[in-house]
Amino acid sequence: MAYLGGIKVTVLISLLAIALGIAIGVLVAVVNVSAANSKMKWISGICNVYITIIRGTPLMVQLLIIYNLIFTSRNTNEIVVGAVCFGINSGAYVAEIIRAGIESIDKGQMEAGRSLGLNYIQTMRMIILPQAIRNILPALGNEFIVLIKETSVAGVIAVTDLTKAAQYIGSRTWDILPPLIIAAACYLVMVMGLTKLLSVFERRMARGDRN
Repeated sequence: MAYLGGIKVTVLISLLAIALGIAIGVLVAVVNVSAANSKMKWISGICNVYITIIRGTPLMVQLLIIYNLIFTSRNTNEIVVGAVCFGINSGAYVAEIIRAGIESIDKGQMEAGRSLGLNYIQTMRMIILPQAIRNILPALGNEFIVLIKETSVAGVIAVTDLTKAAQYIGSRTWDILPPLIIAAACYLVMVMGLTKLLSVFERRMARGDRN
């Protein structure tokens, strides 16, 4: 039961963090690209500071800072704290991936959208981002796989995730290696499942492009 509970917590944190990371990543990437091409370059600077700080500091340190400084209430839900921290961390990497995807699209696509009467946001949402997502889907998939594995440090804020559950079982049986091997196998299954899901999604998108 400890393994099952740990798997549920790991999957929950991962799903919430992926959703938050995508939301933050899209927002930061679009704002960053838009501001860099306008007179409000200071906004792009703020986005770059966020990305630099997150990518330049250890995830575990970020997790402890957010837990100890932001969520200080006794009623704090550690799972929510973990999901928020992992989402903020992933958002920086997703933002850079999406930014690269947007910049890989020919600038004529934006001009074509504007000539059709679409405003900037509509052109970005209906023309640029769909093409960018197709180009960066493998990179996004790799980021989400890394995120699932990174949740293994959630135990430092008293979250009983899969790794913490394995450590608990090892402390009760006085043999830590078998529980850790089982935990590693569970992570492998989750990663393989996500890889398969992404592969199916990529094939469907490619089929849609051909049609």
